Amino acid sequence: MSATQTERDRELSTPRAEYSFARFVKGEGNILACSAAQAVADGPGQAYNPLFIHGAIGLGKTHLLHAIHNQIREAQPWENVVYVTSERFAIGLVNSIRNNKTEQFRQHFRQADVLLIDDVHFLKDKKGTQEELFHTFNELHENGKQVVFSSDRPPEELSSLQERLVSRFRWGLVADIQPPDYETRLAILRTKARENGFEIDDGLFELIARRITTSVRALEGALIRVTAYADLQGRTPSVDLIDSLIPADSLASPELDIDTIKHEVAERYGVTVDEIEGTKRAKRISQARHIAIYLARELTDSSFPTIGRAFGRRDHTTVMHAHRKVTDMMKAPLFTHEIESLKTTLLNGASATID
Repeated sequence: MSATQTERDRELSTPRAEYSFARFVKGEGNILACSAAQAVADGPGQAYNPLFIHGAIGLGKTHLLHAIHNQIREAQPWENVVYVTSERFAIGLVNSIRNNKTEQFRQHFRQADVLLIDDVHFLKDKKGTQEELFHTFNELHENGKQVVFSSDRPPEELSSLQERLVSRFRWGLVADIQPPDYETRLAILRTKARENGFEIDDGLFELIARRITTSVRALEGALIRVTAYADLQGRTPSVDLIDSLIPADSLASPELDIDTIKHEVAERYGVTVDEIEGTKRAKRISQARHIAIYLARELTDSSFPTIGRAFGRRDHTTVMHAHRKVTDMMKAPLFTHEIESLKTTLLNGASATID
């Protein structure tokens, strides 16, 4: 590899060496994305091409892209693996145009055996960069090269990007990462504590896991904050310390379970819970089922597979479809008002009684 190539790698590709598949904590909410990423790393260009991973901030998308990069570089060092954030891709393109080095820029990416592009949603309003990425993707894909994207939302919600580029995102596998469920949050905390040599009672892990539900990053931050405060004050991590740093009354909303949501929706729409969980496709039953699934996803930390099991053992893709359908329906103001009314009822204490 030339010196110029090495310098360009340093500028545009900065994967973290510590991000590996071994250190990625698997759970129901991320198993599809993790398994697909592992398959790509094991055989780039042979499966799931392109691979599109989406999920909210702090759930592990970047970790998986870095893990793919690191495994291929270690196992197949002759492969040209390029990782870049969409922001760096855009900046690099602008700089190459300014310095009359557009061709070098293009060759850097179009000669890749594996191209990993993080956070493609940041390409919003960057039409020239989208155009360049479109043609880069086409050339790589036609030559059987592996391409992996990540985003904070699924392709169908990237309305600010060119439709022909978005259509390319859908050519392969689209895999989502959901917020970790309670068991996964516990596993993450135990793993991070072990990796960092933190001494903390297992019961405190449970307390943190119940109070921090949003993301892996938030869990890691909470663990570091608790252990750092304890160390600085010469204290042992305790319930009192966690109460002061992560107070229970600061949590966003009361806990809900899926059964409560199903009962409330069934009562509101004049159907039974058995019908919501069943297979009947009458419009009023189907709509109530879709709304209950949507609310279960929005108001609990349950993953799509977990919700699927709670709704008659449905496949997680069916659950995702129901969630998207209600999301689309909420473009109508009256329907949005109806859903918000249900949310308010549920968050204030559902009227249904569960036996």
